[in-house]
Amino acid sequence: TNCLTTVWRLFKNLSEDQQRYEKQLIFEHPAFVKLCQQLLRDSRRMTRGDLVFSLHAVVNLGVPQNTLLVQTLVRVCQEKLNQLDNRCISVLATTLGGLDKDKNVSALQAGLQLLVEQRIPSIRDIFILQNLMKCMGKDAPVFLKKKLEMAVLKEIDHLTFPNALRVFLALAAMNYCSVPILNACSKKIQENVHDAPFRQLILILEACYNLQYRNVKLFSALADYVNSTACLWDKRQIILFLSAFETLGFQPTELMGIFVEKVTEDPEFLNLKNLLIVLRVYSRLNYVPRDQKHLFFETLHSCLNKYLPQISNTELLKAVYSLCILGYLPHRALDELLQKDSRDELLLSDDLYKEQKEMMLRCVKACMELDSPSFVKPAFVLTENFSSLVSLNLRKAREALIELLGDENMFRQNVELPYKYHIDFEIRMDSDRKKVLPIAATDDHADSSVQRLAFLFVPLSAFCVGTTYPQGKLAMKKRHLNKLGYHVILVLNKKFQEMTNEDAVEFLKGKIYSENALPFSEMTVQDD
Repeated sequence: TNCLTTVWRLFKNLSEDQQRYEKQLIFEHPAFVKLCQQLLRDSRRMTRGDLVFSLHAVVNLGVPQNTLLVQTLVRVCQEKLNQLDNRCISVLATTLGGLDKDKNVSALQAGLQLLVEQRIPSIRDIFILQNLMKCMGKDAPVFLKKKLEMAVLKEIDHLTFPNALRVFLALAAMNYCSVPILNACSKKIQENVHDAPFRQLILILEACYNLQYRNVKLFSALADYVNSTACLWDKRQIILFLSAFETLGFQPTELMGIFVEKVTEDPEFLNLKNLLIVLRVYSRLNYVPRDQKHLFFETLHSCLNKYLPQISNTELLKAVYSLCILGYLPHRALDELLQKDSRDELLLSDDLYKEQKEMMLRCVKACMELDSPSFVKPAFVLTENFSSLVSLNLRKAREALIELLGDENMFRQNVELPYKYHIDFEIRMDSDRKKVLPIAATDDHADSSVQRLAFLFVPLSAFCVGTTYPQGKLAMKKRHLNKLGYHVILVLNKKFQEMTNEDAVEFLKGKIYSENALPFSEMTVQDD
């Protein structure tokens, strides 16, 4: 056992290329064959620790699972399962995580799960607990996950930074969102973020996404740390951070600003893959640099033009769509995209993403018209009522508007606009925003003195995490509705539903008759 574990410790610290070479030497060495034969003969006489650590070393050195040696060690572990102490259970759980399921492995896993359930109350070591959490995995029954959670919570006051990282990732491996544990781990990580290696930081953000855990303080601490040490990171590492934040819907404003400078100073590092990631991140998180806006867009456009000969039609659509969301029209790429062959290939493709591609193309065409410098605000916008029915989550708003305005003829609901835009409620007012006008009186003619209010009741996911700052698609919709002559009022639907009826009426009253209303002019992407 000592010989095998020593070989494994030396082996695991080698590079992948070295491991392949050393593995061949180990397996061809006559002493290794003798060692394995002796292990096979003595397996039933070994102590529990020697047995478990030998299996762990043999499996990790790459001895095939279907060999007599591995299968025998698995069966003997099953026979001696009740004799194992907590440390041995932890090591065995780790080992089984690296094996495929077969008859012997499945039987051992089932027995181990029962034993873990019995032993949990006696385990006080967080390292062992997190290892069991990780090894039991997402397929563990809910009651076992709950027991492991309670055991960790009992020891949470003794949590160290390394264990906080391990427990955080173990919860992700178990696909179990324990908010009290995650909050405690997050606090410890924030205090020691400067000690966390790059890979661990990325894994933490990925775990937050998988567990649907949103902790703005944690995200801000990680972003601030990367921002303050940006000069030490490779540009590709920063891209990975930005991509991880984007999947969470969190905008690390300062870091994105610093990365804009890196892109404009040296765009050569942007290969096609990284360019597409940068475009996706900045468009979804709706980040437009205030000082270098034109230079940044021109730099990205120039990089995109460089890859036009080799880019696929789908990738081209994604790139153009991202730039259009930000309000920038990449003319050469647009010409390439809208060529008949490219457009037909996108729309005729019979893949799972056909509807998404159609939506993206529709948005690109809307941006080409509405964001063009030659576009003039129409005097009259043709609209139609999509449906007289109001969805369940908008009934409260409808009732509040009726109570506030006195009549349902004073507003429109479910309004369909050109370019397939939809608004929840439309209200028309005089030029001073003092009086609401009946819909019928202003319906069929253009009147520049009439102000149109568009109410959009939007979910929390439409905003960047922890803010009321709209993400890219919502910002684009708002920009385009402004171009069509609407003053857009965004309402966070979740908070609105939590209001009392009286508060809901007062809230809408404040939005409609606001003296501090934004000017009725076109707004930029970041005017929110």
